[in-house]
Amino acid sequence: MDETPYRFEPAFLEEDVPSPLVGLATEIAQCSARLPGRLPAPAAAELADLVRIMDCYYSNLIEGHATRPIDIEKALARPSLEARPLVQEARAHIEVQKHIDDLAGAAALPLPTSVAFLQDLHRRFYERMPAELRIIESTTSTIEIEPGAFRNDVAHDVAVGIHVPPSSERVPDFMRAFGERFAKAAGHPGQKILAIPAAHHRLAYIHPFIDGNGRIARLMSHAMCQHAGIGANGLWSISRGLARGLEDRGEYKQMMRAADAPRRGERDGRGNLSRAALIDFSEWFLKIALDQISFCAQAFDLDALAGRYQRLADLVFEGKTQPSRLIVKTLELGELARGDAALIVGSSERTARTIVAACTARGFLKTDTPKGPLRVGFPVQDRAYLFPGLFADKPLPAPPTNFLAPEPPGRSGMGD
Repeated sequence: MDETPYRFEPAFLEEDVPSPLVGLATEIAQCSARLPGRLPAPAAAELADLVRIMDCYYSNLIEGHATRPIDIEKALARPSLEARPLVQEARAHIEVQKHIDDLAGAAALPLPTSVAFLQDLHRRFYERMPAELRIIESTTSTIEIEPGAFRNDVAHDVAVGIHVPPSSERVPDFMRAFGERFAKAAGHPGQKILAIPAAHHRLAYIHPFIDGNGRIARLMSHAMCQHAGIGANGLWSISRGLARGLEDRGEYKQMMRAADAPRRGERDGRGNLSRAALIDFSEWFLKIALDQISFCAQAFDLDALAGRYQRLADLVFEGKTQPSRLIVKTLELGELARGDAALIVGSSERTARTIVAACTARGFLKTDTPKGPLRVGFPVQDRAYLFPGLFADKPLPAPPTNFLAPEPPGRSGMGD
């Protein structure tokens, strides 16, 4: 078996890129640029927090770890009280992804395909993992996962299905070549998007870590989207699309296996792996990305979201229109000074304070300090209503016009 980095060539599509891929990359760039729409920054930041929970949920679901979003959110709010290993794993994922988003927001994100960055992602992820999830057990041995370390022992050699990754002693050379090859792609604006699916597969093909390769590949892809300017400030998730596929939930693993195929003849490129298979995988991956950008653009459209929120608040507050008026105006403005609440709802200051208190208690409004400005919240118990299909394994229908679902959210009392 070839144990030189030539084994994962072609690393990416450097020349004669098929026009459908160029078209997809162009459309992704255009659609992602429109994704924030008219969302004010505070609302967009709240939604980015939600997307990180969604991304974590679906990324772990791919690994067979189904952790409920509500448990993930509780773990984020009370990290010292949550000891369940899979919930701690989910919290670790979200914290690492937030680190990526913070770097991107500060224009300080390094090259996501660099060896140093990938090892740092793995280190940050596994340092936050509970001890029982930092152990790999087999019938013959127990291996402790060292955060940030590549495979470095013959005991770490693995087979992934029928694919046998490079031996552990060769991983450093393969990863050095990986970093160098994709640094070349990052130097060309047109290649930044097209290289994302190729890097995703090739990193998994090398399988550099003892464990966590799939999740690190998905975090790297998220970082590459941010680095390429299509991340829309964290307002869409590649993992949701990979977990669901275009038509079938099994597509991700099928496409990854297909991209492992060796070169099929003289007309199939000049590398060790099939160029045709890489083209197929890249097209599928980019279609997934475009589908998810479109989904989130629809889910986060300001006018549509305001309409859904208004119907939800009217239901929860039993037909009283003042709370929904306050919530929608806060959503549209991004932040609202507490002193302006009475003007918005057309009431006395005392009544406005009661309305604000009720909305805050329900999670519809949030504030950092008792007297600070208000911003909109998206309570976890209401997300199926505000964002139909966001966490569902199967698409959910849009909420009916009266917003009465089979299990409507609980009502909140509010005095005048």
